[in-house]
Amino acid sequence: MPRAGQTFPAQMRLKTRPQFIGMNQGARRTASRYFVLQFRPNALAHSRLGITVTKKVANAVERNRLKRLVREAFRTAGAHLPPGLDLVVIAKPAAAKLPGRTALAELRQLLGSLERPA
Repeated sequence: MPRAGQTFPAQMRLKTRPQFIGMNQGARRTASRYFVLQFRPNALAHSRLGITVTKKVANAVERNRLKRLVREAFRTAGAHLPPGLDLVVIAKPAAAKLPGRTALAELRQLLGSLERPA
């Protein structure tokens, strides 16, 4: 059972196909060698996350591992992210070979580019 504050509730997820497809219209992009981050404002007080890791990237075990790492990076960066954003993280095939710590660092750097100014 996850500890308090370490969950990923349904209201913080992009869940439906139209939500993901809508990200292609009007969303800004930033990319690294291993991940692509799409983001756009939403009308909510909190940010939501969607994750895309296709079968072309890796097998099921590696896809699930990458999704866990993306959720962890989002959870830990949440306080530093501007509120009211829809985010979609798309894994590139090279991401499957990354060690966990390297993938987390890469994701934190990508999410850090969205941080609100101090």
